[in-house]
Amino acid sequence: NSISRLTQKNGLVSIIEKYKRTVAVGRTDTEDLDLYATSRERRFRLFASVECEGQLFMTPYDFILAVTTDEPKFAKTWKSLSKQELNQMLSETPPVWKGSSKLFRNLKERGVISYTEYLFLLCILTKPHAGFRIAFNMFDTDGNEMVDKKEFLVLQEIFRKKNEKRETKGDEEKRAMLRLQLYGYHSPTNSVLKTDAEELVSRSYWDTLRRNTSQALFADLAERADDITSLVSDTTLLVHFFGKKGKAELNFEDFYRFMDNLQTEVLEIEFLSYSNGMNTISEEDFAHILLRYTNVENTSVFLENVRYSIPEEKGITFDEFRSFFQFLNNLEDFAIALNMYNFASRSIGQDEFKRAVYVATGLKLSPHLVNTVFKIFDVDKDDQLSYKEFIGIMKDRLHRGFRGYKTVQKYPTFKSCLKKELHSR
Repeated sequence: NSISRLTQKNGLVSIIEKYKRTVAVGRTDTEDLDLYATSRERRFRLFASVECEGQLFMTPYDFILAVTTDEPKFAKTWKSLSKQELNQMLSETPPVWKGSSKLFRNLKERGVISYTEYLFLLCILTKPHAGFRIAFNMFDTDGNEMVDKKEFLVLQEIFRKKNEKRETKGDEEKRAMLRLQLYGYHSPTNSVLKTDAEELVSRSYWDTLRRNTSQALFADLAERADDITSLVSDTTLLVHFFGKKGKAELNFEDFYRFMDNLQTEVLEIEFLSYSNGMNTISEEDFAHILLRYTNVENTSVFLENVRYSIPEEKGITFDEFRSFFQFLNNLEDFAIALNMYNFASRSIGQDEFKRAVYVATGLKLSPHLVNTVFKIFDVDKDDQLSYKEFIGIMKDRLHRGFRGYKTVQKYPTFKSCLKKELHSR
């Protein structure tokens, strides 16, 4: 066994050294790794700008760009940091009780976010406030109403193992290099989880939280918690949550405030990018934001609806803007409410829409906001909303980081072609 472990270690070291030489040349020499990456992995690699000991990281600014823009402003090479430089950067991280809805904007380039943390942050952006407690309870594996660093990392390790099962088959060396970029030195050459436990891992990041992953699964990893902690590089989130020494614990109030602040910060950035310093954005700009990252190819039809239906601009306030996206985070409950009203099979009017939103979410959307939404999607000009079309488009908008982007969706048959090519070898 010791010989086998040594052989595996030497093999990994050679891959690491080869990868470091590749990184030194620049981003373009590793672009072929995209062939072995999922859409989320590709997007993370596209926006990441920092590399430390072979692992890629986003800065807080990179993350903001990744969720508010289609592509990076310009092609970047990965900036290589030493461990000492990384630790110096993280020393500026504020504690969680000093968090705000400007945390990421204030940190800008002075911080790092790992790939598993990127998935975690995307998850936060798409979840209702009611789901924050579920997320916290799943991290809190010992049920003491506090989350420590080991508990946080153990659950992240589960997500890493789940993602490993999705990997594209192919060149083992290339896949090992990709895993090194995304997860660091603890590349999954040795399975941390038992095979039968792997089957318990749910299909998505949120499902792992929502479906109450088996305590047996946590127990299996908890035995290795010290190993996991020693292998993982400190990041901005880890220092923010658990302090510079990693000994602090996270309570629910701080956890809730962090999640709420992140949602608010991203929405503020999107709103401010259109408001030009004013208190409102135009109804047409609201439509632009709403249709971003969706599967709508021809947005001009919807934008023309707004221009002709609302000739006198009143504007959408930030409170209205935020309330709509809070509603979107409750989209599943809204769909259930419509089914209860038997509206799913037909178009619905504004009063019915407002009632269903309130029943599902407790939110009271302003009459002007609801009217604007109807004018955007009312293609037939009958002041009715097509349930199926609206839900389909809004699901795409909600899952902005999960379902890929238009820049990726231009090639819908790429994966199937790739699989055929790989299997034919």
